[in-house]
Amino acid sequence: QVQLVESGGGLVQPGGSLSVSCAASGFTFSLYAMSWFRQAPGKERELVARITSGNGRTSYADSVKGRFTISRDNAKKTVSLQMNSLKPEDTAVYYCSTWVAGTNARGPGTQVIVSS
Repeated sequence: QVQLVESGGGLVQPGGSLSVSCAASGFTFSLYAMSWFRQAPGKERELVARITSGNGRTSYADSVKGRFTISRDNAKKTVSLQMNSLKPEDTAVYYCSTWVAGTNARGPGTQVIVSS
């Protein structure tokens, strides 16, 4: 059974940094690309960052490029998102996600609030 569990969200001031992580289980983590999405109240879900399996190539939404960094630790079966220079518009629930055997899996999410 594929399971993804996010952690590390919280309240941070504008300009601050925060790291969120996702622990994976139930599948061969190293073989699958992993993504971070976010959804703010009243807005559509947004793909924030993605990292491939193998060479770990990364890609980012324009809105976070240069500020966020996605990484993975295949030994620990975790994927992380380091968020710097946070803005109020980064406030959202952040989810990690992957596709395994044609099925999308997503964790329950972790709340990130950027506010003074």
